[in-house]
Amino acid sequence: MEIIVLGSGTSHGVPMIACDCEVCRSTDLRDRRSRASVHVVMNGLRIQIDATPEFRVQVLREAVPAIDLFILTHGHADHILGMDDLRRYCDLRPDGTLPVFCSEEGEGRVRAIYPYALKPRGEAPDGYARFDLRRLPARLELPEGVIESTPLPHGRVDTLGLVFTEAGSARRFAYYTDCKTVPSAARELARGVDLLFLDGLRPTPHPTHLSIPEALAVVTDLCPRQAYLTHLTHAVAHDDELIYLNNGVRFAYDGMRILI
Repeated sequence: MEIIVLGSGTSHGVPMIACDCEVCRSTDLRDRRSRASVHVVMNGLRIQIDATPEFRVQVLREAVPAIDLFILTHGHADHILGMDDLRRYCDLRPDGTLPVFCSEEGEGRVRAIYPYALKPRGEAPDGYARFDLRRLPARLELPEGVIESTPLPHGRVDTLGLVFTEAGSARRFAYYTDCKTVPSAARELARGVDLLFLDGLRPTPHPTHLSIPEALAVVTDLCPRQAYLTHLTHAVAHDDELIYLNNGVRFAYDGMRILI
């Protein structure tokens, strides 16, 4: 299984608009964070998780050739506003339609923002995005592996926490972004995974996101083989790993590629 980190930043991105802080002026390319998103390749199946406002730039940078299915973790702007640029990946599919898996909340947001992408084939001009909206079940079994989902509290909405298990290798990857807590069911689902990506917004508490100390406590409990914190603000520089992190945990950065 391969995980490509398209973005590792928060809703503001880093550098942040009209900010002159040390991190926003950093020359370390790992401190240039577009909004959080990953691309997962599981036994050849290409799975895109979220589409940020920088989605087009991200996939051009990483040369993503195709998408077989799309998962929307939740409907907040920094995760959904790049979905119009999925149109090219729709064009590349035999029927011109991309399966889009989401929650009830996510579906409502897609219907509100992209009604033109939900029209039946033949009722919209060629070249438009066309989505086949589907609710993501708790367990989606595919020939290439299994995708399990679990709700993660994130303010007024729940985010879809995702765990991928690759057929054959049995490698497991958990992607838990945008959450304030990790409930017991979500912890059991991700316990002992080969790779964990977890929300770790900043050193200080936040009402809807895990802080770095809170995230590290979750990592200690789950005992993954590898762990990265994502959705980072300009409150931390990449080199601050030595200050804030422990037990082999690292900060994610845009353009990372991890094989498990």
